[in-house]
Amino acid sequence: MATVVFCPITFNLAEVTRGIEVARALDPRHDAVFMGYESDFSHLITDAGFDYRACAPAFTPAEREQALKYDQGRTFRSPYTHELVSARVAVERELIRKTDAATVVSGTNPTSMISARAERVPLVYPVPFALTRPQVEQTRRLGLVRGRGRWARAADRVATEALRWAYNHAPLAPRAFARVAEENGVPPLKTVVSLLEADWNLLTVMPWELEGYTLPDGYERVGPIFAHLDAPLPPIVEELAARDEPLVYLGLGSSASRDLTLAAARQLGGLPVNVVAPVRHYLQPGDQLPANVHVTDLLPAHRLGGLVDAAVLHGGQGTVQTACAAGIPFVGMGLQPEQVWNVDQCVKQGNALALAPKQAGTPALAAAVRRLLSDESLRTAAARVRDEFAGENGAAASARFVERLIAARA
Repeated sequence: MATVVFCPITFNLAEVTRGIEVARALDPRHDAVFMGYESDFSHLITDAGFDYRACAPAFTPAEREQALKYDQGRTFRSPYTHELVSARVAVERELIRKTDAATVVSGTNPTSMISARAERVPLVYPVPFALTRPQVEQTRRLGLVRGRGRWARAADRVATEALRWAYNHAPLAPRAFARVAEENGVPPLKTVVSLLEADWNLLTVMPWELEGYTLPDGYERVGPIFAHLDAPLPPIVEELAARDEPLVYLGLGSSASRDLTLAAARQLGGLPVNVVAPVRHYLQPGDQLPANVHVTDLLPAHRLGGLVDAAVLHGGQGTVQTACAAGIPFVGMGLQPEQVWNVDQCVKQGNALALAPKQAGTPALAAAVRRLLSDESLRTAAARVRDEFAGENGAAASARFVERLIAARA
């Protein structure tokens, strides 16, 4: 028996649920212990029956917003001060020692890159392919500048080269990481990618996302991992599915915004459809939504297959993969490069349409949803992708990989 410590960012829904799925797939002889600093989605961990250790120091709301922008590549400023990084590394090292952890499974928790290595414990990161070192190094155009014209393509190539250098080579990591790493006997972390690259990086993608790429040592494809919340569907979902009007799912994960939510809901309100929208966490008292938009708390979206006709998503890998596995065609509005990549991969497969976030409040969103509901080719592609997803189990593959590390360590 061994202990595996999971370190997701607990205000990120996809990371929390990805960790839960891997923990569930572990051999029951092993113990899964979760830790985190923020409480937003920690209840999902305890609801799933796992040991959760609430740790400090947590981010203030302003620090958390800054951390999210930094993680999404929207800024080079970060809230990671020397005091915060040093304190978190100390907390994580103590937990690793206290639990005698055999492996650490991280989310996008950069202090894990120091704490696990300082304790000489293998560090595993189940991660989307977008914005990993090989993807940034080998992709000619990263889609940083959208558009189909010659000037847009040229501008995107220039932006891609700039990001490639900044991401993989420039010493742009917050100085605290280099200093604290040295204080803990770990090689200093100086580049952005050094904060995001574990000892073992398990790519949670389909085979077609890696076509044309060569993976370096330390990278391995495991397959999709997305949430299977252990909860019943709200009764309103089946009630709406039984009506004559099409049913649309509005899923915006945990990295969207109130403005985007309200804009998309209002556009959907003008269509002859019903909408189920687990977006309550974005709304404020007094927000008015159209009568055909039915707001819920988080729901088990993997059970929507056969009930929902189309989806509007923000582009996070979890929501995209859930729609793919359920056979639901969708329109995606990627909020940052990783999400744009997720949507574009499905556009290539024919089961999705792509819009820019600024189009959420325009007739372009309504037009895209009308096309999802009327274009048979989109539904045919969605069914094909669903069948391909049925043969994948990224959580089980990740768990077997972790168990091999445990056996080798023993």
